[in-house]
Amino acid sequence: MSSENLPQSPAQEPRKPRVAVVFGGRSSEHAISVVTAGAVLRSIDREKYDVLPIGITTDGRWALTADDPDRMAIADRALPSVDDLAESAEGGVVLSVDPGSREVVYSEPGAVPKVLGEVDVVFPMLHGPYGEDGTLQGLLELAGVPYVGSGVLASAVGQDKEYMKRVFISFGLPVGPYEVIRPREWENDPSAARKKIIGFAGDHGWPLFVKPARGGSSMGITKVDDLSGLDEAIEEARRHDPKILVESLLRGREIECGVLEFEDGPRASVPAEIPPVTSHDFYDFEAKYIDSAAGLVPAPLTEEQTDEVRRLAVDAFDAASCEGLVRADFFLLDSGEFVINEINTMPGFTPISMYPRMWQETGVSYPELVDRLIQAALRRSTGLR
Repeated sequence: MSSENLPQSPAQEPRKPRVAVVFGGRSSEHAISVVTAGAVLRSIDREKYDVLPIGITTDGRWALTADDPDRMAIADRALPSVDDLAESAEGGVVLSVDPGSREVVYSEPGAVPKVLGEVDVVFPMLHGPYGEDGTLQGLLELAGVPYVGSGVLASAVGQDKEYMKRVFISFGLPVGPYEVIRPREWENDPSAARKKIIGFAGDHGWPLFVKPARGGSSMGITKVDDLSGLDEAIEEARRHDPKILVESLLRGREIECGVLEFEDGPRASVPAEIPPVTSHDFYDFEAKYIDSAAGLVPAPLTEEQTDEVRRLAVDAFDAASCEGLVRADFFLLDSGEFVINEINTMPGFTPISMYPRMWQETGVSYPELVDRLIQAALRRSTGLR
């Protein structure tokens, strides 16, 4: 019998790529991660992708959560949390670390584990330690699951402001003065550590900024005008990270620039400017996320300044071996020189965040931005690359 006369099986529809959006986490930036993930969940094209929201509680439990972006926003100055979104107070999600299997399993005490299916790519919307710093990226490398954003090395460098600055200096990028106080220095001899900071202030002047070396979202940062506020600022920074960074005040304008990975390599967005925040001492957490301080997009720069900051942003992206996306933060000094302050390998995606606003002005809408990041991750393999 001819095969063309045999009954034919109906053609199966190709499966849509499955995106696990992972958010929350154990860092002090837990709430901002939830807010960011809510905005991303709202924008993912559901006709193109299947979506699995996975929240990580503040104590590290991976939880299956409601796919409800409205409950993930800041409401009346109240911050959301994964505990409020979790479908169970005890159930846990497990991702296999066997690279031959990308299955996600959900289990609850006393119940048979339930296979939730395979994941094709992870969108890690985690900020700070235990997620943005290379730890989650290492887990996903072991599991053989592609993910959005930078790999282990770039994520770790992007999280640790000391080593970020050391990398930039080695590549000839302009960096402002800084000092580091390591955990043992403060714990073993706080008097000597204090003298080290006072000596730095003698060289560069007051005020100083004291911040967690591996923090973000402007949390734990204190502007210190004189010696009287130093110890309190150190303790505040150490609540977030036992290693602290001390920076001098750079007098100039705050400029930001986004970098996005395209098929032909990284490109920079139009830059933005963070104007002075009159209601706050500096651009701190509340100014960013609660009081919605507005940035100027595009920044009012000359054509030459715009070209220079875009070039420096891509150079910083390459220097740290970044992938996917970066927001690069600069100071434009009164002397006319750009100094790079830091990069953020997973910048905020809240509705008021500067990174998506800069790309919107450059011609890449929010949904297209999310799609480009997912597609870039699907193009990359895990492992050495």
